[in-house]
Amino acid sequence: MKGAWVVSKRELGSFFVSPLAYVVLTSWLVWNGVVFWVLTQFYARNAVSSGAATPLSGFFGGSALFFIPLLVFVPVLTMRLIAGEKQSGTIEALLTAPVSEASVIFGKYGASLVIWCVLWLPTLIYAWIMSQHGSVDWGATASSYLGIFCLGAYFMAVGLLMSVLAPTQIIAAVLAFVVLGVLFAVGIGEFVLDGTAREVCAYLSMWGHMQSFAKGVVDTRYLVFDFSVAALAVGLSIGALKARRHG
Repeated sequence: MKGAWVVSKRELGSFFVSPLAYVVLTSWLVWNGVVFWVLTQFYARNAVSSGAATPLSGFFGGSALFFIPLLVFVPVLTMRLIAGEKQSGTIEALLTAPVSEASVIFGKYGASLVIWCVLWLPTLIYAWIMSQHGSVDWGATASSYLGIFCLGAYFMAVGLLMSVLAPTQIIAAVLAFVVLGVLFAVGIGEFVLDGTAREVCAYLSMWGHMQSFAKGVVDTRYLVFDFSVAALAVGLSIGALKARRHG
């Protein structure tokens, strides 16, 4: 997997020297800072009615404010992975280099996961702030970050697949937004449907996923779903890249 490591380092290097990285990181931190402030104000004023819920549980998937930016930021982060190579004309050089399609995809995917983790790393300060003003369930907090990583694993894989299939970055971003938006909407069916349809929607639900992890419950069903979708998307990305190379 030496080739994947080289591709991954190249991708991370190009990302963190680009203006896009700092626009995304700044926007992300401002958004999360505002959301955390709003949640702390809400729970401070509604301590009785909120029950066992806390600003941290609300922050980690307890409201739509968690999911809305993901549907925007993930397509922006993944659109350049392969589609950017196509637009810049470097895709041919990449495909003629002595690296396999699997190495290219795994390298790009690995870099995207590193970027995903970098996005969430600063939010640890919110847990520290809460610990200074009350008690924090560190087990539930760790579980929440595990849920976020698993969610990112399949979000980034879907975005990568759209980037492989799309001819331009904008189309890749739009396709990723639509696919992730549809998956998000399907999950909402958990609250409006009955019977088997409700059970299927509950299994696909991003809400249910994060609410479970935010409570400190590591549900293996969600782990299986996240990594299965990620593996499928990565596998399809490798196949699509092979078809382009040999087509």
